Amino acid sequence: MIRAATVLVFAAALSACATVPASDAAYHPEARSYLVSGDAMADVDAALVQAKQNGNRVLLVMGANWCHDSRALAGWLETERFSHLVAEKYELVFVNIGMPQTKDGHNLEIAKRFGLDDLPGTPNVLVLTANGELVNADTATTWRDSASRSEDAIYDELALLAHKDA
Repeated sequence: MIRAATVLVFAAALSACATVPASDAAYHPEARSYLVSGDAMADVDAALVQAKQNGNRVLLVMGANWCHDSRALAGWLETERFSHLVAEKYELVFVNIGMPQTKDGHNLEIAKRFGLDDLPGTPNVLVLTANGELVNADTATTWRDSASRSEDAIYDELALLAHKDA
């Protein structure tokens, strides 16, 4: 009985991770970019230095590989369309934050550094000026639906944030 229940749970988990065909309206690419860094704060600092040198902003994506929405956003950022925008306007940093909503968060001091005391879920997208000013305090924690946003909606918001005043 327990074995049958375990098999059913495992099968359900696998079906939830099944690849969605490109013809499906809800299609989005998925990637795993939230590597555990030995010093995520140093990674952010290096991106800020690079942003100053290049006249760019920092696109700080705080998410986790367990998170469907985090992987969806990372997948879009890897596509040709987004990679051009990111290369022109941003220094991209992925930071693994674990599961902050269950009090098992990691690297949360990075969000606090930029004025966000609470990360209610994943992913979070912080757009920073080269001086470390948070440009999108009003929307940084609203990306938890990234897998259901359209490609154009995500692109348009990131393009807008590349030029928005801090």
